[in-house]
Amino acid sequence: MATVAVTDETFDAEVKNSDIPVVVDFWAEWCGPCKQIGPALEELSNEMDGKIKVVKVDVDSNPNSAVAMGVRGIPALFIFKDGEVVSNRSGAAPKAALQSWIEDAI
Repeated sequence: MATVAVTDETFDAEVKNSDIPVVVDFWAEWCGPCKQIGPALEELSNEMDGKIKVVKVDVDSNPNSAVAMGVRGIPALFIFKDGEVVSNRSGAAPKAALQSWIEDAI
């Protein structure tokens, strides 16, 4: 499954009410590290299809979700399971590190 763009309006439905764990990527178009991890998250979304859902929240267009989650810097990643945050991290990381982090959390 490809990553899904989520807005302030769809955040609860796509993330908190999901039947499977959700990786939320708070990012912005101007953010270099965000662009670095984007392809890795896309690959993990496809490779782990059915186990996780990966969504992206553009903080410039959807500031309310970022504020509600206390995002201070991007990229900021959160893993939700059963509607609750079970893990979070910030900054860029290689695909293997992201995959390990996700697998440990779910």
